[in-house]
Amino acid sequence: MAADEPLVLGIETSCDETGVGIVRGTTLLADAVASSVDTHARFGGVVPEIASRAHLEAMVPTIERALKEAGVSARDLDGIAVTSGPGLAGALLVGVSAAKAYAYALNKPLYGVNHLASHICVDQLEHGPLPEPTMALLVSGGHSSLLLAPDITSDVRPLGATIDDAAGEAFDKIARVLNLGFPGGPVIDRLAKEGDPKSIAFPRGLTGPRDAPYDFSFSGLKTSVARWIEAKRAAGEEVPVRDVAASFQEAVVDVLTRKAVRACKDEGVDHLMIGGGVAANSRLRALAQERCERAGIRLRVPRPGLCTDNGAMVAALGAEMVARNRRPSDLELSADSSLPVTEPHVPGKHQHAHDHDHDHVHEISKDNLYS
Repeated sequence: MAADEPLVLGIETSCDETGVGIVRGTTLLADAVASSVDTHARFGGVVPEIASRAHLEAMVPTIERALKEAGVSARDLDGIAVTSGPGLAGALLVGVSAAKAYAYALNKPLYGVNHLASHICVDQLEHGPLPEPTMALLVSGGHSSLLLAPDITSDVRPLGATIDDAAGEAFDKIARVLNLGFPGGPVIDRLAKEGDPKSIAFPRGLTGPRDAPYDFSFSGLKTSVARWIEAKRAAGEEVPVRDVAASFQEAVVDVLTRKAVRACKDEGVDHLMIGGGVAANSRLRALAQERCERAGIRLRVPRPGLCTDNGAMVAALGAEMVARNRRPSDLELSADSSLPVTEPHVPGKHQHAHDHDHDHVHEISKDNLYS
């Protein structure tokens, strides 16, 4: 870690995690997270208004905790990065507003970055600089995507995506049918280890010869599993929860890994990066490793704590923006709930967007806040 590498704070509020990370170059200094998942659990899913309020309450304490953990002052920062999309509009707005306030008060450059590109860039904090191009499989509650990134700061190309339910969404819905609670991913992963993945032949969506080779569909699988469970219950039979969990999980990870390895071969890329919350799934990791080794592909998967939403991933992409001298965002930056992955960041109209003219009152306010 060199002292001249960019020191960047990242803010992530796209869903129910208030994440604040601080990195210097590709070295992680702090990763502070405040989660509101327990608050949403009783509703069986994330409630946007509750998430936004939780972000508002957690923001300043989480930023202060990250600065303390990193052992740096806010004045030392070289930039502030924030997820500007995609995600829940209200939740994103809290993070973007906070980032703009800090950037303005500290007179630091602001970088509005893409949530999906951040999930790719976080791997730099664990396995070093990303190869170029990078092939990435991103799987979470809201996204299932295959992406090719020749340059993570400016060129991310979508090869395929989910056409209905994302993988993580399917995990949550099947867990609900099985009365396993929310979120569904971790509990299904745990129960599946005690079940037989070959016991029930659930369908593999979009794997026919005429189907889109890189797109995903889990809606049919979800319906098939739900109907199988309903039939068992209607017949007065006990539902073999562990076998259902294992068979369902195998159907999901089989499709994900098969399509990802095919994309690597087709594009001539000798490595695969897997990110997003579902990348914490143990069976996905194991099957991906097995298939990548067989195909001569190097697998890169961050540790589980960096796969779920966090501020470190936003800081990592922000630091890369600074290092590559990408244009900062303007203070007019807004939250964009449908920001396309083809826009890794939202550049401002002016090269020096962070150089403001402050009046005397603003200078006094900054001194009071950050002295």
